[in-house]
Amino acid sequence: MMRAKESARENSRKSGTMDPSFDPGEDERESSLRPHVLSEFQGQARIKENLSIFIKAAREREEALDHLFLMGPPGLGKTTLALVVSSEMGADFKPTSAPALDKPKDLAGILTTLRPGSVFFIDEIHRLKPAIEEMLYIAMEDFELDWIIGQGPAARTVRVPVPPFTLIGATTKAGMVSAPLASRFGISLRFDYYSPGELELVIRRSAAILGIEIQKNAVRRLASTSRGTPRIANRLLRRMRDFAQVAGKDSVDIEVVEEGLSRLEVDQLGLERLDREILKAIILKYSGGPVGAETLAITVGEGVDSLEDYYEPFLIQAGLIARTPRGRVATPQAYKHLGMEYSVENGRLQF
Repeated sequence: MMRAKESARENSRKSGTMDPSFDPGEDERESSLRPHVLSEFQGQARIKENLSIFIKAAREREEALDHLFLMGPPGLGKTTLALVVSSEMGADFKPTSAPALDKPKDLAGILTTLRPGSVFFIDEIHRLKPAIEEMLYIAMEDFELDWIIGQGPAARTVRVPVPPFTLIGATTKAGMVSAPLASRFGISLRFDYYSPGELELVIRRSAAILGIEIQKNAVRRLASTSRGTPRIANRLLRRMRDFAQVAGKDSVDIEVVEEGLSRLEVDQLGLERLDREILKAIILKYSGGPVGAETLAITVGEGVDSLEDYYEPFLIQAGLIARTPRGRVATPQAYKHLGMEYSVENGRLQF
């Protein structure tokens, strides 16, 4: 019988099961599934191949790895890769997020506690305040801090040395990172959505760690509905474990998966209810578009950031909406997916 160490109860938020950023307790539950070495990290073959060379070279020179800039949608493994880099380099890992760095002293407090070679990870780096960002420039380039002592005419600047370290910045909005900051990263890596085959490897590995017995066709079905995102694949796997356990089954089979996805309102393409509401709003309320992001977010009762960071990237990747200078428009594929007839009158791709 499968082990069940966690509750099947999920947050009732309408996008809860699928949104890779909604659950504040996610890090604790994901930690057991995170790989610790590069060879265990599934997918992103191009990134792994290059990064393994950079890590090997830095270790042979006994230097800190060059600063690393990670870009891509949420849930693809940016934080996990930062942890892997720290492990591979045998370095301390100091994580934070840009909103937590409110004042220069917050940044100074972290930098002055780093050890030589430490990995300093800043999530949501596009949200850094200008004053923090400018302070970071000198630390990244010269491994020093400019610290102002005193006030008024008597104020003076003192440079405080910090040990060589690796800054890893992660963002879902690379376009919002300033050019001066982006140019100071020696290595820039862009994450792509995972293929179904790569997600199958992720699901099999996670199932083995969690002690879940799952059939091959069930793995394929879950992989095809995970939006190209490992974090979503792992969440769906845990939910299928719950459904199988309550149904009295020893393994997750295709029947469990089909029933579970139906209960979670996840369709064949991996779209959940709010995805379909977004498409229906564009088509039915705005004649197929164009419609602005703020207007669309209000219409479906979702935040603009959530719409742009989570829902839109996958809908665009799937060819269901297009982003134009005038706003979002539904593509003919969106009409087809919803079972609606597309014509020039009810759908117009305006650029």
